[in-house]
Amino acid sequence: MKVLHVLDHSLPLQSGYVYRTLGILRAQRGFGWETRHLTSPRNNPSATPSETVDGWEFLRTPAPTLPGAKLPILREFAEMAATAKRLRQAVAAERPDIIHAHSPLLNALPAIRVGRAAGIPVVYEVRALWEDAAVDLGHSKEGDLRYRATRAADTYALKRADGVVAICRGLKDDIAARGIPADRLAVVPNAVDNIPPLDADRGAGRRMRAQLGIADKFVLGFIGSFYHYEGLVFLLQAMPELLKAVPNLHVLLVGGGPEDQKLRALAEDPALKPAVTFTGRVPHAQVPGYYQAVDLLACPRLKMRLTDLVTPLKPLESMAQGVAVLVSDVGGHRELVEHNRTGLMFQAQNLPSLVAEVARAASSPTLRQQLVATAYDHVRLERSWEACAQPYRALYDRLLAARR
Repeated sequence: MKVLHVLDHSLPLQSGYVYRTLGILRAQRGFGWETRHLTSPRNNPSATPSETVDGWEFLRTPAPTLPGAKLPILREFAEMAATAKRLRQAVAAERPDIIHAHSPLLNALPAIRVGRAAGIPVVYEVRALWEDAAVDLGHSKEGDLRYRATRAADTYALKRADGVVAICRGLKDDIAARGIPADRLAVVPNAVDNIPPLDADRGAGRRMRAQLGIADKFVLGFIGSFYHYEGLVFLLQAMPELLKAVPNLHVLLVGGGPEDQKLRALAEDPALKPAVTFTGRVPHAQVPGYYQAVDLLACPRLKMRLTDLVTPLKPLESMAQGVAVLVSDVGGHRELVEHNRTGLMFQAQNLPSLVAEVARAASSPTLRQQLVATAYDHVRLERSWEACAQPYRALYDRLLAARR
């Protein structure tokens, strides 16, 4: 079987989106399938026709150059036209059995158009709903005209795709409520691969702590992209109370993103500056060392539709690296973490609740060890990509049988 994946972005960019993609590709190749990969114009505006990164070849889509292609709405239509053109070329050259388009909607609509013309089944994998992501970015408000129009367009694509994949139960339920039949819908949750032994040498973490000057601190860490919904502003605003409860606390922020400057400005407060370290974005190969440098990984996501419906990858990565996790009680986290068993959970945007759970974890190495052991076994047995990617088999087989 040959599967052509249509992606928003890929390596060499680094994000949870990219890491999920790589997990899927490795799992599908483990099934003995061939995979091909095409990225949208948003991946690299000055893209060459193809690019090989870390052994993976990606077909690139050049940015549209039509007049008005940079204006809102016209830009999106121009990008979809460019994706459709590149996709037709790829279909003619590769002759795939399945076209698998991943979020956002701008990939799904061209894939459906090209797939129908070529008689190839199309799968639309929803990692987040575009209308909800736009709300967090400040591009629209829930329920306004743009929100309703985007939601209607997403529903249009969902109903016309031959198969739909959701990354969690929250998204599945939302999609099913739009009238998508159960036999066209599958759930492939976030997962991890390359899980190291739990007793692996953690020297990289110790060296990282020494290098950062935090060897004797209780390190509360975040590793990922700095988006508004991640709740990092709330975390830094909570620092005065956190430091009262845990005087040797140090917050380690690894990554970057839209909130970077706002967070750095908050950390300039003389009371906070000695207790906060920013590393900036780091090479992916160094990420395990940063995980090992953390005593407790914090995922303080804010409560909104986006975070209630979508599951992140970071808690699973932390569990696989043998690090205890602390998450807010938004819906996406509740699908991943069981309080007091595989991690700790606090009430979203509730300062006393956050402080209580951080203090509890800091005061009890035994508790953290218990959480780590249980979470590690859970991830290893139930959240590997080999296990979680199995629903693709049944979905693809149904689509190919229907085509025949």
